[in-house]
Amino acid sequence: MLTERQQIEIEYHRAHSQRISEKGLGFDRSILDPAKTRPWKAWWYVWERLRKLDLKGRRVLVVGCGDGGDALVFAAFGADVSAFELSPDMLDLARRRAAHAGLSIEFRECPAEALSYDRGEFDLIFARDILHHVDIPRAMTELARVAGPGCMFVLSEISSHRWTYAIRDAELVRRYIYPRIARVIYGNEKPYITADERKLSEKDVELIKSYLREIDDEQYFLFVVTRLFSEKSDTLNKADRLFLRLLGRRGALLGGRVVLSGRFA
Repeated sequence: MLTERQQIEIEYHRAHSQRISEKGLGFDRSILDPAKTRPWKAWWYVWERLRKLDLKGRRVLVVGCGDGGDALVFAAFGADVSAFELSPDMLDLARRRAAHAGLSIEFRECPAEALSYDRGEFDLIFARDILHHVDIPRAMTELARVAGPGCMFVLSEISSHRWTYAIRDAELVRRYIYPRIARVIYGNEKPYITADERKLSEKDVELIKSYLREIDDEQYFLFVVTRLFSEKSDTLNKADRLFLRLLGRRGALLGGRVVLSGRFA
């Protein structure tokens, strides 16, 4: 039985799937070109690392695949891709996009907290912008169950240290400052924010890391970009990324997105 939170997610994504389907069924193939690089953007940073691997034939699980964008890229690189999604509307869109691209992907409808896969099925598990929508301990326990020996885990999630979140959640910011900033960041576009989602805290990140026996990479993105400014400017993105890189692990205090990779215990 679905929880109230899961029902809210399904309802939200019914309308969201209609909005994004209007943009067409194609997907951005530019990441497939090894000559193209934009490491100051988190999505590009992740995929530039992934495309250096031999993905052909690897059993990959895409967690909460949404409209199927990342699953399509994995399949284009030759991976044996499985992907699941809670929302039937988003799943339908993902299937249509895969058919349009001529790519073979095994899609399933299920929640992250109760997977319908066998133990030890996968070589690589990929989670982007999904864990902040779910019960993290239950989801990570399930992902660890379906991970095969030496399974790689790659995560990219919106995050906020408790100190920066306290500033964001202050009444003055919430009621007066943020609505004005949101107009600058999003313009006329509707923000992709569901009612029950919450950014990963530093405790959530440590909990996720506790399921891994080794951490290969931990990076932070988005200090002022998406908080005070739109992410459309490459110049701002580069400066933002450089600042957080110089901070190293201390970037966790100020970053708004965490990128993490490691291997399951």
